[in-house]
Amino acid sequence: MEGVVRRIKLGSQGLEVSAQGLGCLGMCFYFRPRNSDEDMIEVIHHAINSGITFLDTSDTYGPHTNEILLGKALKGEWREKVELATKFGINSAVGADMEIRGDPAYVRAACEGSLKRLDVDCIDLYYQHRVDTNVPIEITMRELKKLVEEGKIKYIGLSEASASTIRRAHAVHPITAVQLEWSLWSRDVEEEIVPTCRELGIGIVSYSPLGRGFLSSGPKMVDNLSKNKDYWQQLFPRFHPENLEHNKHIFDRVTEIATKKGCTPAQLALAWVHHQGDDVCPIPGTTKIENLKQNIGALSVKLTPEDMIELEHLASEDSVKGDRYETGMATWNTCDTPPLSSWKLEN
Repeated sequence: MEGVVRRIKLGSQGLEVSAQGLGCLGMCFYFRPRNSDEDMIEVIHHAINSGITFLDTSDTYGPHTNEILLGKALKGEWREKVELATKFGINSAVGADMEIRGDPAYVRAACEGSLKRLDVDCIDLYYQHRVDTNVPIEITMRELKKLVEEGKIKYIGLSEASASTIRRAHAVHPITAVQLEWSLWSRDVEEEIVPTCRELGIGIVSYSPLGRGFLSSGPKMVDNLSKNKDYWQQLFPRFHPENLEHNKHIFDRVTEIATKKGCTPAQLALAWVHHQGDDVCPIPGTTKIENLKQNIGALSVKLTPEDMIELEHLASEDSVKGDRYETGMATWNTCDTPPLSSWKLEN
């Protein structure tokens, strides 16, 4: 049974979304040969008809093909049924060659490109995907503020930003949402970033709430992705063989608790995120309708305070082996941008 998708207010600026969103990255990114546009549009439409109306993409997914796919899926009456979020800032392929940009000219060009690919007049929520550590966040925000005033975007978000960057950005124009990795095995944001968002009335969007599939399928998910196994193990240290052997015990315990609760491990892990508060919206991704139905079912899983304590004890931050990303792939949630005074007039 899918359950009922309630609505929540994301942040304090007026944006209302489904309490669970749909991350669309996997539909066109890395795994593209296995998915046809028609199949993915069917998944998107099923999500919308089921009450999942908060759709998440980025110009770097593909790159560009994911936004084009969403544009096709949202033709006609579908557009008015959703809250559409996309991102800018990553200017090349993922990995060592990745370039991050937040200068005004790039911000504007990126927005215009996304509007064209999505085939919409306005983007509901526009995130800076990663913060440009060479450009003061105030400069980036000023251009985003102009885009709001011009009606090209409705709300502004940040992804993987530090607490100090969030504060500085919010002082220029209210930030509606911060997207961050938050799950049973990624909890470092709880110390400083989550409290900062709550102090400022900023909504929280949890990406990879299932640990990139680990909390739904366990270690076998790496084997199931045989064509991309090297990619997963190289980019995400938690999937290195020596770390995976340790981390599988977390999945085993999650599975045991899920069995007692009468749900799947994925539903239990998602329910844990939902129980963090009504200001939190997880955006699990999937390419299968059956998995989508199971994810929606997580909204019906009720966890007691004792359940929460047990889950948080077995998946505490220091119990997970391996970093979220390889060392060369900075996550930006501890990075700051230069002070505004450093920005030269000729820029």
